[in-house]
Amino acid sequence: MNKVFLAVIFLVSLNAFGQKNESPVKGKTICIDPGHGGTAATDSYRVGPGGEREEWIDLRVGLMLQKMLEEKGAKVIMTRTEDKVVPLPDRSKMAVESKADLLVSIHHNATADSSVNFPIIYFHGNKSENLASVAFGKLLGAKLLKYMHKPKSPISLVSDFTVFAEAGASVLRNTYGIPAILAEASFFTNAAEEQKLKSEKHNRNEAIAYTEAIEAFFAKPIQKIEVKNSNVPAIPPFKVFQEAERMTPIAKQWKQDFEEANRLMSKKDTMSLREAYDLFTRSVRSFPDSYIAAECHKKRAAILNMLGKSLESEQEEQRAKEYYVD
Repeated sequence: MNKVFLAVIFLVSLNAFGQKNESPVKGKTICIDPGHGGTAATDSYRVGPGGEREEWIDLRVGLMLQKMLEEKGAKVIMTRTEDKVVPLPDRSKMAVESKADLLVSIHHNATADSSVNFPIIYFHGNKSENLASVAFGKLLGAKLLKYMHKPKSPISLVSDFTVFAEAGASVLRNTYGIPAILAEASFFTNAAEEQKLKSEKHNRNEAIAYTEAIEAFFAKPIQKIEVKNSNVPAIPPFKVFQEAERMTPIAKQWKQDFEEANRLMSKKDTMSLREAYDLFTRSVRSFPDSYIAAECHKKRAAILNMLGKSLESEQEEQRAKEYYVD
């Protein structure tokens, strides 16, 4: 009897141990979207100073992430598995038709200022309505800092309306309702980072960051995603520089413009305020998803209020509040 009793206890303990260590992603459907692909002959700005192209890095990390998640029991949908063009509508369609529990679009960034290197993570719409995607973005941001950057590096978690003012990013817009982010893990236009991104170790660290963030996300109850503009009114688009424009000499002055604008704003006379407003505007247009962009919009709102433009000031305050996460 004692042997039988001990055997039962052992089997129960073994089963409990197995359940305890089962990954939260088991049984989840996760869509991985390695950004871009097949564009080497059509653009000259999606390439680092040493010749490494973004779409190559995106795919390497995506394939590593696929393997890690499948080993943990997840069902993984890949929007591409080779260096080829996949139309944006098709990427979204794969996620929707597979009833994905999460969409992760993997990207790496570029800007005119080669000293820049930090993560930028996008969600669709307003942060007070897209709570699930914002929650995942926070988890991913922490993991990207842990595995790829210095601990005190800046990080941006922002709405896709900051860079695509009219409608947001296609892959996020057309999958709205599914928790989804588009992440620019680092900048390949930073020469030192580009060299790291060529290495299997750095790519693997990035895939590990995604994996750990995804596990942490599914380990807790998923927050709601509300209908867009059901809680806050829509505001006019704020047009910004797009990819090629962000590689220009003007865009390189994004931080200097911000600092000069702060200096002028402190003078408080009307002429200085107008000059400061223009510089804050140029800074945020040059780098709309930077870690100082929200502050640019807040300062623009303050100046507009000082100049008696209350409606425009309120819209700028809403933009800063809903499109940028502290």
